[in-house]
Amino acid sequence: MSSRRSQRGMVLLVVLWAIALCSALVMATSTTFRSLAGIVRIDRDRVQGGALLTAGLEGAAGIVAALRGGLLTERSVTLAFPTGSVRVTVADEGGRIDIGKAPVELLTSLLRYVGAEDEDARIVAQRIVARRETVTQPRPDDTAKSPAPAGKAEQPPAAAGTMPFTDIRQLADIPGMQPEWIAAMTPLITVFGSETINPLTAPVAVLRALPSFDASRLEAILDMRNTPFVDPDRLAFVLGPAQKYLKVQQNNVVAADLIASTTDGYTAAAKAYIVLLRDDKQPYRVLAWTPVSPFARTGFVASLEPRP
Repeated sequence: MSSRRSQRGMVLLVVLWAIALCSALVMATSTTFRSLAGIVRIDRDRVQGGALLTAGLEGAAGIVAALRGGLLTERSVTLAFPTGSVRVTVADEGGRIDIGKAPVELLTSLLRYVGAEDEDARIVAQRIVARRETVTQPRPDDTAKSPAPAGKAEQPPAAAGTMPFTDIRQLADIPGMQPEWIAAMTPLITVFGSETINPLTAPVAVLRALPSFDASRLEAILDMRNTPFVDPDRLAFVLGPAQKYLKVQQNNVVAADLIASTTDGYTAAAKAYIVLLRDDKQPYRVLAWTPVSPFARTGFVASLEPRP
């Protein structure tokens, strides 16, 4: 009798263990499915966010093309789609100070404008120009350099005209440059401009940073921007001594700041530089594309606020 009870007890114990094991398997399977569903959702949000950014880039090119060669002043538009929306801000890079081409006195004035002391501004500006000259000019011994080590290809000398800066963040490598100066200069500078700045597309802060540019000249320029046609003679008179740094010109490089938001609340951001060339087979070409990480997005969004 006791033997039967013992057997029944063992059977009951086995059944209870089996039930517990099944419950654990069900819970594990449920957790796996939930994790898989979360991964699928994240991937879907990323795909939709990327598609919205691409649509925003197309929209930026469309805005510029619609001007038909007219002057591009900074403007923003929000494009809505079934999967979400994307905010597009476009600006003419010709209206910014090119750190790879601007003269030393302009760079000095810019550094003073963002808070550098006079002597510090002068020294750092000279170092920027020195960095450019180091990159763009071949070294004296380049014409008679020794053969490369076995198994290693020879490196060609730096040719004149090579871009000294390909990203404004490279200013951090300049000795004496302060992070707060770079942060303040970021909306005002570029690596896709020219030796001169377009006064009709330049942000107001860029004009204020110019040498010999007072408040009265600034007001006159802003008034001229609101007129359909600009008199070159009057423009030259208004610019005065600052006209050596300024020139009304067509610049094909456009900066596009993009912020995408899906209907699920996922956000993505990127900064792109595009160029529109006449008679090109492509409607536009991308010179640079920089995704903006979530950790940097707060500062990125702040940079898109209307500038003074």
